[in-house]
Amino acid sequence: MRKLLEEFWYGNIFPQEQYAAQHPEIKPLLRLMDKNRTSLTETLTEAQKEVLQKYDDTVSEMNSILEREIFIYSFRLGGRFAVETLSDIEYK
Repeated sequence: MRKLLEEFWYGNIFPQEQYAAQHPEIKPLLRLMDKNRTSLTETLTEAQKEVLQKYDDTVSEMNSILEREIFIYSFRLGGRFAVETLSDIEYK
């Protein structure tokens, strides 16, 4: 367990990236997004591409914040489940 926690601490584990790349529902969506992005980009002027890039950067920042907050909430919730489970043991 200590090794896993150390790897996580040092940033060597990226659960969100590993999960998304392997998830069967995500793979086709990523391909579709790439296809649509390519089609859209081909029709844009340079100025429009810059606006789209700014939009993408903003969405990426927002998603990072949301992922972080969901992770923190989920981690705490898991801890509460563990505490409650261990503290409510009934001996029969």
